[in-house]
Amino acid sequence: MTIPDLDDLIAEVDRTCATAHRPGGQEQPDWLALLTTAAGLAGRLQALADDLVEDYVEHCRMHGCSWTDIGTALGVTRQAVQQRFHAPHKRYDAETMSEGLRQAMTHVKRAAVQHRNNYIGTEHLLWGLTAEDNTATRLLAAAGASPEALHKAVGDRLSTGASQAAERIAWTPYSRKAIALAEERAQEAGSAHIDCDHLLLGLARIGRGVAAAVLDEAGLDADTLDGAAARLTEPTAQA
Repeated sequence: MTIPDLDDLIAEVDRTCATAHRPGGQEQPDWLALLTTAAGLAGRLQALADDLVEDYVEHCRMHGCSWTDIGTALGVTRQAVQQRFHAPHKRYDAETMSEGLRQAMTHVKRAAVQHRNNYIGTEHLLWGLTAEDNTATRLLAAAGASPEALHKAVGDRLSTGASQAAERIAWTPYSRKAIALAEERAQEAGSAHIDCDHLLLGLARIGRGVAAAVLDEAGLDADTLDGAAARLTEPTAQA
């Protein structure tokens, strides 16, 4: 992966700032508009950087590294790293998931292990959700998509890592956000468990990560899947 240099970022700001060039052929662009766009881009890059570091802090904590060692690796004090990352991430055990989602999770972990990935990314989640018939595949079909085609498309995106996947594999920040959104969806639906369709909707709702890219390429955004979910529940609501 090539990290963009400063010239690339400046060109991106100039390209995406809709109001940079004032009408009437004025010599000077709208510098404040360009500054606003640059600040927004910098914020998105910083958020990505923060998520990247947080992901590996999660791995270190999961596998027994002390806060002192993590602080040393980051070049800060133990107190500083604890203040930044002290809040534990919520764990979703089997009791919070439907039988269908528990079965999908076996495919998720298998994909990570087979590809020697030491993380659970959104690509693994989507691959697991489309591995066999469940509420997610039925939702995709209701939205006019082929679960099998999506399974192949996301499978093509799975990359092979350089080391053996650990027994305990941490979820990436995007994956954690997706299941948190899935939990909210389940609660809104009055369900006692998170199901496969809830997690699929969570992946679409975050709009970032490999899974969101695969869904987007198939013409499946969050609104499209929400509409399909509403159609699936209509007969139940009318009964």
